[in-house]
Amino acid sequence: MGFLATLVKNLHGLVGYASVRAIESPSIVDDQQWLTYWVIHSFITIFELTFWNVLRWFPLWHIMKLLFCCWLVLPVFNGAAYLYENHVRRYVKIGGHVNSVYSERQRTAMQMMSLDARKAVERYIESHGPDAFDRVIQAVTINNNKNL
Repeated sequence: MGFLATLVKNLHGLVGYASVRAIESPSIVDDQQWLTYWVIHSFITIFELTFWNVLRWFPLWHIMKLLFCCWLVLPVFNGAAYLYENHVRRYVKIGGHVNSVYSERQRTAMQMMSLDARKAVERYIESHGPDAFDRVIQAVTINNNKNL
């Protein structure tokens, strides 16, 4: 239990360090990942503060919150990107549109990738153009449909 307790106590520090590294990197993909995480985390914090009188009666609340935050942060799951794209985004659109470098189709494809894969795709788009990535997505979609 000592290792787990230490991990829980220092998780925000690790996440903060990863956020600072993302800010300092030239890529916007990791910035998006961490900004998305912090938006979702702020909603969790507001929920927790609002319903603390009820949540304190759930003995596993802190463990559930830790597991949920790990799901949000870990690149294997891309939970923050998934939640933002599928649930939060529709409520926070500004002026009826979302200003993004990538098309909806590209964002959907990139959401399913790990952070490293998204960085590789970003480099591919920079060197070959956004149309090349759309052609790759289309080829994969056609290939997947043939295999069904």
